[in-house]
Amino acid sequence: MRLGGVTVTDREQQDALVELLNTTPVVRGVVQDLLEDPEAARAWQQEHGGSGTAEERRHLLQVRDALQDVVRGSRPAESLAPFLTGVTSRPEVSAAGVSWRLEAPEERRTAVEAVLAWGALQETAPGRLRPCGNPECRRFLLDRSRTNKGRWCSMAVCGNRMKARRHYQRTRDGATA
Repeated sequence: MRLGGVTVTDREQQDALVELLNTTPVVRGVVQDLLEDPEAARAWQQEHGGSGTAEERRHLLQVRDALQDVVRGSRPAESLAPFLTGVTSRPEVSAAGVSWRLEAPEERRTAVEAVLAWGALQETAPGRLRPCGNPECRRFLLDRSRTNKGRWCSMAVCGNRMKARRHYQRTRDGATA
């Protein structure tokens, strides 16, 4: 797919979407917003093909919050429709075949690409993008495993933590029985 004159793979789009969703982690029990600081946000935006403007950041934060709610199931998918208002995709034909050029206002492009990546995942890999199974975690995972049984954003962090809790609970329950 071509976005803004650059060829982007589906996997790159998916990874960028997950990275955007994961910009509000819990650190020492407190929710952090990694895009709250304008300089950090500008760097993130530019790293992901954006311009780094404050207006682009505003749209990106609105889309991120909406997408997080949609993936968690606390907001309907239809709530994403306003973010795509005025966006079009035009075909371009070349010797390599047909590609599609996204046409969106520059300040909304990164946000629109996130919604489109979510939509593509819903179509091609439904149910694979989901919140981490640790209720204290705000991160998301994209399960690319064959079995589609991934539960945690990170096995090293949340997976081990949740397994240790279950083990402790079983041990404690066994001792009191």
